[in-house]
Amino acid sequence: MKKSVAVLLALALSVPAAAKPASHPAAEAQTLELAKELIAIRSVRGPGNRTGDALQVVKRNLLAAGWTDAQVEITPLDDTAYLIATWPGSDARLKPLVISGHMDVVEAKPADWQRDPFTPVVENGLLYGRGASDMKYSAALTVASLIVLRRQGFRPKRSIILEFSGDEETTMKTSAIIAERLKGAELVINIDGGGGTLDETSGKPTFWTWDGAEKTYADFRLEVTNPGGHSSWPRDENAIVQLATALTRIGAYRFKPQQNPITTAYFAKAAAFEPDARVAAAMRGFAADANDTAALAVLRGTSYVGKTGTTCVTTLVSGGHAENALPQRATANINCRIFPGNAPAAVMAELARVADVPQVKFSDVTEGSVPNDASPMRADFTAAVAKAMAAAFPGVPIIPTQSSGASDSMWFRSKGVPSYGASPLFNKDTDEFSHGLNERIALSNTAPGITYFLSLIPTLSK
Repeated sequence: MKKSVAVLLALALSVPAAAKPASHPAAEAQTLELAKELIAIRSVRGPGNRTGDALQVVKRNLLAAGWTDAQVEITPLDDTAYLIATWPGSDARLKPLVISGHMDVVEAKPADWQRDPFTPVVENGLLYGRGASDMKYSAALTVASLIVLRRQGFRPKRSIILEFSGDEETTMKTSAIIAERLKGAELVINIDGGGGTLDETSGKPTFWTWDGAEKTYADFRLEVTNPGGHSSWPRDENAIVQLATALTRIGAYRFKPQQNPITTAYFAKAAAFEPDARVAAAMRGFAADANDTAALAVLRGTSYVGKTGTTCVTTLVSGGHAENALPQRATANINCRIFPGNAPAAVMAELARVADVPQVKFSDVTEGSVPNDASPMRADFTAAVAKAMAAAFPGVPIIPTQSSGASDSMWFRSKGVPSYGASPLFNKDTDEFSHGLNERIALSNTAPGITYFLSLIPTLSK
């Protein structure tokens, strides 16, 4: 590891001691009420989408706290909308700090839930409802924190821009538009990424992660066509057999292992929290040497496989047109999660070489994704989150990580703007139901979450 990276890691992973966080009763109450109001609004793509109404709720709260109507813009697009709210800084020469999130949620069918997904309910310290953890509670917490700062008289030197996209869970059209409009930003804090884990027994925080990179989503279509014919006269060329041959070879293939400073740091630090000693040893081994074949073999059999390099898997297959006819067409979809720094076209070409079936035509059919590189481990960011976490959650270890899923951060990174998933929310693994049934979030996050933002936002906007 280079010395500069080691210095940054030491800074990022250090957690100074801090006093017990101060309380902000008004902001805590506003967070819960705003979160409940937002959850009750069905902001789901399709007929009856009320994302615009949810954004109007955010705007109403910001206007009441001192933002002007011109500073809080809501722009409709198709059946959704997006919001960009600006708190002007005192130095127009400085690039703005962007706080990023989204207001849409995935579909939730009331018949499948124990509670109506769009009726917020608080039980046993948990807030239930669609969007509780992804990510209306986070939105409410951020809005309440910004309002506290404004009412305290804080004046940012660097402009602060709060934005909520309206289709992050689906097409990401608004996400791409926002990133294009804000491509001159200094950096982005994505409140829809990162977060911490609570101990299952004690409920106390165990560790916290921030996302500095994410893999690129890609879909490749494989297609074989030929004239077909009567099934009583088999030919050497069979579209289904040719496609199956290609898929078998791709299924057995493993891309070369890869690392970046973020994933190296993740494996080195997260190993301490892995209960399986064999897996923990593999994590340390891979962090020390990406070509450690024994360590890699272990990790590829676990959920950590996505952090070891590019992965591709067959997800859809279709072929033939009749039981008694030779197939005229066979198709498949290969879904890839591409390690940062690799071009989708290069990955598709590698798959074609592995398949080695000339009759198989490859094409990129990806929608709603764009290649993006990892964000740098900036000293100003890592110091700011270390300070904020020390104020909110004293003594909790900090671990950088790379996401295997997609978020709005990729659109900013594709424009060269560093983006970091840095939500202060903690949850038990057994309470993690984002996109699932009975979604929930622990309300114990409210007070420390506000403390976190009251530190992080001023530090990065001075």
